[in-house]
Amino acid sequence: MQTYWQNFIDADWADGGAGRAGVVNPATGAVLAEQAMADAADVDRAVQAARRVHESGVLTDLRPVERGRMVQAMGRYLLENRDEVAETLTLEQGKPLWEARREIENAARYFEYYGNQAETLEGRSIPLGGGYVDFTQLEPYGVSAQVIPWNFPLEIAARSIAAGVAAGNACVVKTSELTPLSSAYLARAAMAAGLPAGTVNILCGWGHEAGAALVSHPGINQAVFTGSVETGIAIARAAAENVVPCVLELGGKSAAIVHEDADLDAFEGDIRRGIYTNAGQVCSAMSRVLVHESLHDEVIARACAVAGALSVGPGVDRTEPGQGMGPMVSEAQRDRAAAMVAEAERAGARAATGGRAMNIPGAFLEPTVMADVTPDMAIAQDEVFGPVLSVIPFRDEAQAIEIANGTRYGLVAGVFTRDLDRATRAARRLRAGQVFVNEWFAGGVETPFGGYGRSGYGREKGREALLNYVQTKNVAIRTR
Repeated sequence: MQTYWQNFIDADWADGGAGRAGVVNPATGAVLAEQAMADAADVDRAVQAARRVHESGVLTDLRPVERGRMVQAMGRYLLENRDEVAETLTLEQGKPLWEARREIENAARYFEYYGNQAETLEGRSIPLGGGYVDFTQLEPYGVSAQVIPWNFPLEIAARSIAAGVAAGNACVVKTSELTPLSSAYLARAAMAAGLPAGTVNILCGWGHEAGAALVSHPGINQAVFTGSVETGIAIARAAAENVVPCVLELGGKSAAIVHEDADLDAFEGDIRRGIYTNAGQVCSAMSRVLVHESLHDEVIARACAVAGALSVGPGVDRTEPGQGMGPMVSEAQRDRAAAMVAEAERAGARAATGGRAMNIPGAFLEPTVMADVTPDMAIAQDEVFGPVLSVIPFRDEAQAIEIANGTRYGLVAGVFTRDLDRATRAARRLRAGQVFVNEWFAGGVETPFGGYGRSGYGREKGREALLNYVQTKNVAIRTR
């Protein structure tokens, strides 16, 4: 582990005008390394470098297949250095080492997928009758400003960079101050792939300084953000001042509806993946289980068994896929989640298991299952962003849909039943951008992802995401 990490601007490593900040290992509370912190001047240099790339045509003049091959090469670099990158990611973020490896594989998959898509962006011919030729072109916006969260710093940055560059944009990426170190490997991947200098710029800085300077910069043409609703609103306002389009992937309070005919043995695996992956720090986590009242007690018991079987400790010691869970990203995040559990207990809910900070060094929270939760409680309405599952009973299908749709969010939802008609009815009525049937997190890089309501707008992943990075130009020619 190197002791000092710099920003990457215009294909060069650079210090930051805002000094340095310590990056903490959440499994121990010890400082891992120092990170250069960018200020507004650093942001301006990065944006200017990206603008030069766009205006020079050095990226857009390439044949799309050539650009796509460079995007794919970034993914291969990550895979070739997977062990080194995974250890850095685990040490700074906390997730088990096997989850870190999987995140790197997913990041590489984005580069593979969008690299393949680069030469599929085509316009169309529009018939206007004799004497005219009319057609459309899909052109990149220019400079894509991307603000990346700390929960999946490599994977989320990869999906934005890959789609942006494949479409011909230059990117300026602002990482989280909690997890900036692993993002340096994306910069190294860009260099290894041979991308023109200034195509990918990666810097870390405080949100109120570097983040605000980036999204309000008059030189950007598009903003992409994943994170909290509050920050997303601030970014949308800043972008609106410059009439810049946004893609916002915000929070969620996603519900799994478990009917009386569900396969509960299989559902135990969905609980493990849905709420305890990355210590519950997932926008699309299965944070609510709505279960038919006839199965309520059994599902509580099964969920407690899943939580109790988890081996909780430092991520670097959890190398094999299975039952391990690491710390939360920081003690502040852990304390916030624990406080929400305590508030729910005061409101009448019960921690069937877990719910407390663990009495060991690091930002560890016990895997938690909450019972006696009512739909109007804060624990059922607000995003915990931690390993806390709320279980709520329902009488019938109509009430289940009502409870599932009863929050301000609408990111994902799930239905667990052997009745396909019931599942498709629910899929039509659920207010969510993605609906899983009988498997939480079904889908992949190819499937569009994004929210309804306060979960944001625009789509990440899939073909739909690629279209976020281009705009349509019409060319009308009079031929006689």
